[in-house]
Amino acid sequence: MRQFVVVGHDVPTTAASISLDDLPGAGRLDLLCRCVATGVFLSHGIRDRVRIHLVCADELTVSFDSDELRHLHPDERNVAARIRDALDAKADAIGHMPADVSPGVELRRMGFEATIDRLEREGPIVTLHEGGDPLVDAEPPADPVFVLSDHHDFADEERDLLADRADSRVRVGPKRLHADHTVAVAHNWLDTDGFTAY
Repeated sequence: MRQFVVVGHDVPTTAASISLDDLPGAGRLDLLCRCVATGVFLSHGIRDRVRIHLVCADELTVSFDSDELRHLHPDERNVAARIRDALDAKADAIGHMPADVSPGVELRRMGFEATIDRLEREGPIVTLHEGGDPLVDAEPPADPVFVLSDHHDFADEERDLLADRADSRVRVGPKRLHADHTVAVAHNWLDTDGFTAY
């Protein structure tokens, strides 16, 4: 299983605040939608055993499970509509029990720390950050939980938590990339067993 946690610092936590005609204006929801699409889709297909977790304003987490997804398309509006549906269902999320939004999409009342607490039992936490060690020098881990931020850097509390909990901190290249491009590079790294097998 590959998992990606993407922190959306400014994403609204109410469905009414999201307009499908202005996704950048909804806390750069367009970027998070591209992370979901890049994370779960292949050309003319969908990846097996991938989960994407979007942490919204350190309050809610929307998760996409590629093995369970149905009728999701890779365009930003389609993904955003699922996120909006998830936020609309938050009354059904009780404690840390998820609200089932649609096949393969869940919403939990969990912020960043609670999401990391839940996922660190499932695989090593790998922070993707420009200040990390070069990806090419690292060994691809089994069942990684990659953690990356949106267009903002990690907040101080997030950075401190990751410094304490992450098993490693890596950068995907010498240039700063968009979050969705970073997801693509991380996938390629694992697909090629550390860029050694094509």
